[in-house]
Amino acid sequence: MGEGPTWTIREAGEDDVAALALIGAATFLETFAGILDGAAITGHCAAQHSEAAYRAYLASGARAWLAEAQPGGAPIGFALVASPDLAVAEEGDIELKRIYSLSRFHGSGLGAALMREAIAAAQGHRRLLLGVYARNERALAFYRKQGFADLGTRRFDVGGKLYDDRVLARPLAL
Repeated sequence: MGEGPTWTIREAGEDDVAALALIGAATFLETFAGILDGAAITGHCAAQHSEAAYRAYLASGARAWLAEAQPGGAPIGFALVASPDLAVAEEGDIELKRIYSLSRFHGSGLGAALMREAIAAAQGHRRLLLGVYARNERALAFYRKQGFADLGTRRFDVGGKLYDDRVLARPLAL
């Protein structure tokens, strides 16, 4: 057998909103099923991982990178950066709104490759910020390995229920 699945990454555009919505909802469900309230997860995905939500992000100047399994081009992950809406954001900050991949691709280098795209796109900004579920230890370890440090906390609404998030920041070269 080969070395396992391979993937490619490309910048996403308007024609990719269906794939972004699909992988966003699939990875959110896969990550939080059995951890967060099920109705809250489905409500959150319906609102935050809809094609319209991703179309609005891209229309407002956000940039996204789509990871696709090869062969075949099935969407398996993505990263999205946009203007921050975090209370701790300051002038010159940008936010990593999403960085998701299907769990079977964890450990393949995909997350680091998506992060490189986001960091490259964020150059010229002061800091790259993100919010992450406070109990998602795997994600927190990944972000720390990528140079992020704790900045604060926030309450995050998932389908009408509030959960604790950590807000992290990574300084960027100006």
